[in-house]
Amino acid sequence: MRIIDAHVHLYPPEVNRLPAAWAEERREPRWAKLCTRWRGDGKPVQTFPTVEQLLRAMDAAGVEKSVLLGWYWEQAENCAMQNRFYAECVRAHPDRLTAFATLQAAAGAGVLEIVKRARDEGFIGLGELSPHSRHFACDDAVWREVLALAGELKLPVNLHVTDPGSRRYPGRVETPLEDFLRMARDFPGTTFILAHWGGGLAFEPGDSLPANLLFDTAASPLLYGAEAWARGMAGAGAERILFGTDYPLVLYPKNETQPGMTGLLGEAGAAEVPSEALGDNAARLLGIY
Repeated sequence: MRIIDAHVHLYPPEVNRLPAAWAEERREPRWAKLCTRWRGDGKPVQTFPTVEQLLRAMDAAGVEKSVLLGWYWEQAENCAMQNRFYAECVRAHPDRLTAFATLQAAAGAGVLEIVKRARDEGFIGLGELSPHSRHFACDDAVWREVLALAGELKLPVNLHVTDPGSRRYPGRVETPLEDFLRMARDFPGTTFILAHWGGGLAFEPGDSLPANLLFDTAASPLLYGAEAWARGMAGAGAERILFGTDYPLVLYPKNETQPGMTGLLGEAGAAEVPSEALGDNAARLLGIY
């Protein structure tokens, strides 16, 4: 059985050393709220592992390959920084890692050249992106050009989605679900991967959803529970699900202090999730051979 983690984040050493200070200097307050906070029990929400630590976590869980997703940075220069870092990671470990590029559509029309260059440099998608977090509307003209170009270049787009019924937490942003349905309908040639079970959209009947919508399982234990797997398979269907952890989030904070992939795979195994959702779908969609 092939296991591909389709939702992983990493940061370069300059971010990992002092994340909060870096975020203040580089004008990334939302990222700091989400990623550098501590839980009420004094445990970190996430850690800041190296590439080598990620590879060891993959080995421990039997994950063949991970897809590095960018962050929805507010500043365009931080998008460029992460893209450069990911290109280095993939060059060093092409058998284990591949990557999506990130961008800031509010930076203007030049962002289309960034998309083309990312494709030429071997990036296999765009994301994780979040127009709602980046202060531009989903009907923004440049954003729509990005989505159209992604379809032309066969680059899937991973989008952050917040469940409207989920609990409040620092850095939370509202992402109206209708916006994602409208984007999918407006750009039928573009494949959209909605993160975090699509904020619950994955639990809706599959025949009610646009055919170009897929869903990843990132952060599932923190948002729903083990029953999410059955709900997703009954709703959207296993053929639309991509296994993803949201590494390096600590998914089971009551009994873990370090991020990993084993626990979520155990949930999937208990739910008898078929191999297509654990790796085959991602391999086919992303051309991972």
